Amino acid sequence: MADYHTHDDDEPLTGEDRDASIPADVLDAVRTLIRWAGDDPQREGLLDTPGRVARAWREYFRGYEEDPRDHLARTFEEVGGYDEIVLLRDIPFHSHCEHHMAPIIGKAHVAYLPRDRVVGISKLARVTQGYAKRLQVQERLTAEIADAIWDRLNPRGVAVVIEASHACMSARGVLKPGVTMTTSRMMGVFREDERAREEVLKLMGY
Repeated sequence: MADYHTHDDDEPLTGEDRDASIPADVLDAVRTLIRWAGDDPQREGLLDTPGRVARAWREYFRGYEEDPRDHLARTFEEVGGYDEIVLLRDIPFHSHCEHHMAPIIGKAHVAYLPRDRVVGISKLARVTQGYAKRLQVQERLTAEIADAIWDRLNPRGVAVVIEASHACMSARGVLKPGVTMTTSRMMGVFREDERAREEVLKLMGY
């Protein structure tokens, strides 16, 4: 993705000034889509829309600008002998499906069983956010979060469960609002030991 500076929508700049750093072909692409939808990109209410969409896309997909695994680089070994499950529940996220670029809105439950080190709890949310801010399918998002924790923390087990609604299903196509998709990835002891798996799922609320 092109590297250009953007401004927050609250800054007191005109549409022309705010769009100056956005490539012309990006703005033209949005205008083309507006025309394809059946409207006039030159009418007053749509004049600033191409810039707004471009800036929104930079926010939606900022996950491409980082390696989410880097959030797990700093770990702590002094945990007072703690060797039980670490779980962060109900991590909210917004993503976009790679098939229709429609929103995916959901929550993730991320757990691991440490071997000899732990990571700051906020980092689990940052890893989730980093992968969510890309074009995604929910199955891959689930796997990427789990794999990152498994590879960087060397834990005894990792468990990731994601629940999400997909606008590509609720706002188009079969038009089924209220439907939730659940995906999971179990690694290590949570995959091999039924009792460990039942414990972590119970802690997650299942």
